[in-house]
Amino acid sequence: MQEATKQFEQNKMGTAPMFPLILSMSLPAMFSMLVQALYNVVDSYFVAKLSENALTAVSLVFPIQNLLIAVAVGTGVGINSLISRRLGEGHREEADHAATHGLLLGVVNWILFALFGLFFSHAFISAFTSTPEVVEMGTQYMGIVCIFSMGVCVEVNIEKTLQATGNMVYPMIFQLIGAVTNIILDPIFIFGMLGMPKMGVAGAAVATVAGQILSMIVAAIVLFCKDHDVKISFRGFKLRWNTIRNIYAVGFPAIIMQSIGSVMVMGMNAILIVFTETAVAFFGIYFKLQSFVFMPVFGLTQGLMPIMGYNYGARNRERLVSALKIGSVIALVIMACGMILFWAVPDQLLLIFNASENMLGIGVPALRIISLSFLPAALGILFSTLFQAVGHGVSSLIVSVLRQLVVLLPAAFLLSQIGLPPIWYAFPIAEVASLLASIFMFARMYRKTIKNL
Repeated sequence: MQEATKQFEQNKMGTAPMFPLILSMSLPAMFSMLVQALYNVVDSYFVAKLSENALTAVSLVFPIQNLLIAVAVGTGVGINSLISRRLGEGHREEADHAATHGLLLGVVNWILFALFGLFFSHAFISAFTSTPEVVEMGTQYMGIVCIFSMGVCVEVNIEKTLQATGNMVYPMIFQLIGAVTNIILDPIFIFGMLGMPKMGVAGAAVATVAGQILSMIVAAIVLFCKDHDVKISFRGFKLRWNTIRNIYAVGFPAIIMQSIGSVMVMGMNAILIVFTETAVAFFGIYFKLQSFVFMPVFGLTQGLMPIMGYNYGARNRERLVSALKIGSVIALVIMACGMILFWAVPDQLLLIFNASENMLGIGVPALRIISLSFLPAALGILFSTLFQAVGHGVSSLIVSVLRQLVVLLPAAFLLSQIGLPPIWYAFPIAEVASLLASIFMFARMYRKTIKNL
């Protein structure tokens, strides 16, 4: 009986009713991502209490933080996709090797960002502003989050490894530990509470990396001390370039896709700062606020990706398409709620961050306009998840390049010639264009690959 139960649990991604399966796989990730979104808002909330310059400094560092997360998560996506497909095909040993390689790749990613943070933080911030206070605070913040980024680089790969096996509870716990630790430590380090020195913006960075490192430690303990469907072992380990290539066949496009977000933010900052630094500060706040809408959808995709990858590997077309349809409906509901919120109380959302009258004048219409992009974005995210799950990471990359570079930045630049308010229309324009491209690519993929499963 125990063996039968264990077998069912191992194969639930290929046998369980789809809607309950998606909920069971996604809800833990959605909850942890909501807590992560809360951390993002709390972090900026405390920084905003220091000054608008402090908020601007953190906003300028955001593209590098986003790039760091992009490399970590993109690598993790490649690991997740490869492990789930190999498990679906019944190739357990290859799944184990992918997991072991993933842990090493996390360490390599950390070393690269530590060097970047050590030598290039000041030059990066100085490229966007000459305000001495902003440069100093931004340099401190960026240096700390990059040099001590081992926590996030390694933890994310462990998290994605466990998610690929269908285990969503431990990854939720890891994320909760990091986010809650960060939230608790933020005011202590920023304002010098409980006997700690007042560290200002640097304190926010210390709180961030402390949460990430603690999360990594717990994740490593769980990985090596608990039983899982994949095992990491360095006994007789040999580096397999084929495994790394298979990880980054999906992972590298995912990295580029998410890194493009950093390029987009840097480009938008360059466009907005011509008008006022307040617009840059608002744009940083927008990304914190929209995380409450997008993070649950990303949590949904964390549950969907292993389901899609497993059933693609098992050649089960019906379940693969069913996961896409049901996931799309859930994502649309989440995004619709977010759009209604942004239209109903944009001023109250901005006042969370002590928004000035000038920022309210810029931000209230901007939030309403940008939120028009949420519904097409929901479907675009789901198509990208499917592309990644079945090993077609390049398709996701093409759509992301189209949305954030080919369409968004040029549209924002052209609209900026009219003035600041029209710039925000670039977001819905870009999302609609990328959705049309996603539909075209999915239709072509369905005819060539999925239809014949």
